[in-house]
Amino acid sequence: MSVPANSPLQAPVPVAWNDPGRAAAFARWLEQVAGPHRLAPGSVRLASADASFRRYLRVDTTDGHSRIVMDAPPDKEDCRPFVHVDRLMLEAGLNAPRIHAWDEAAGFMLMDDLGTRTMIEAVGAEPDRPTQQLYLRAVDALVAWQLASRPGELPRYDEALLARELALFPDWYLARHRGTSVEGSLRDTLAQTFKLIIERNLASPSVYVHRDFMPRNLMIPGDPSEPRLGVLDFQDAVEGPITYDIASLMRDAFLSWDEEFVLDITVRYWQAAQKAGLPVDPDFGEFYRAVEWMGLQRHLKVAGIFARLTLRDGKPKYLADAPRFIGYIRATASRYRELAPLLRLIDEVEGIQPATAYAFGRV
Repeated sequence: MSVPANSPLQAPVPVAWNDPGRAAAFARWLEQVAGPHRLAPGSVRLASADASFRRYLRVDTTDGHSRIVMDAPPDKEDCRPFVHVDRLMLEAGLNAPRIHAWDEAAGFMLMDDLGTRTMIEAVGAEPDRPTQQLYLRAVDALVAWQLASRPGELPRYDEALLARELALFPDWYLARHRGTSVEGSLRDTLAQTFKLIIERNLASPSVYVHRDFMPRNLMIPGDPSEPRLGVLDFQDAVEGPITYDIASLMRDAFLSWDEEFVLDITVRYWQAAQKAGLPVDPDFGEFYRAVEWMGLQRHLKVAGIFARLTLRDGKPKYLADAPRFIGYIRATASRYRELAPLLRLIDEVEGIQPATAYAFGRV
């Protein structure tokens, strides 16, 4: 992030370390890179943490800017996918962080600071024009990313991976969180539904997939002359369905929009993708149905992940957003006859009484 050149450096803020050995290793690494990269070691402070074992620190430079340090313990996090995808994104013209220094063995990385404000903090409560413009900037980044797709660069989002992700829902959300026994007819319903979801999603053309493309991972640039949103948290990128990232963007893990706004931005993405020559279905109705089925896979997966983050990793704030995903799942399942068994299953587990329609006279 850029700040005025005459701004004073941030006051020192201590960073907590659970492992004294890692704290010492960080101090040694920071001392080595501080001089060549004009860092002010006393300014290090926590920038953010994510759902993994990674966390991010911010450090000022002596010329009035700042950098980000990724703290990724090598026994828990492999940074090589991050480095590879970062290169692909920069080659695609995206506003991704440049890496200035990386100690692979120690798990410390110095990179650009793309800003202090995420897109989710900048959007308004209503889908007004400024909010729409932010989403269209996100669409620009997504189209550029997909246009850069080359086979063989990223792991395939194949049947096995889709199935492993879907399994998180019964394993963690149903069994661990809700205490539901995943046996008998319930297990059969899930197996049949998951098979159908995977078939539908693998029918979509493949491109680069960020896999968590949402406002919380998009940054408002500190430089107002920079039109591109910053893109973060891309280390799990794969090659898979072209519908995935637009579904992720418009059916967000942490905020919800009404159907009119979701349709508006999805149509605009579809038009931009068509114009750019991306392999979206020429019929928007068919494309939108594919987006909904892709979103359903993601919602089931994320509900399971959020339960796991709470029950295994001690991060309860994530499970607080589970009702949003149950709402997404129910909304999609209610639209498609093939998904009626899934809707009944969800309603039973959640204790939701389905609406009953009464007909009078001849039917």
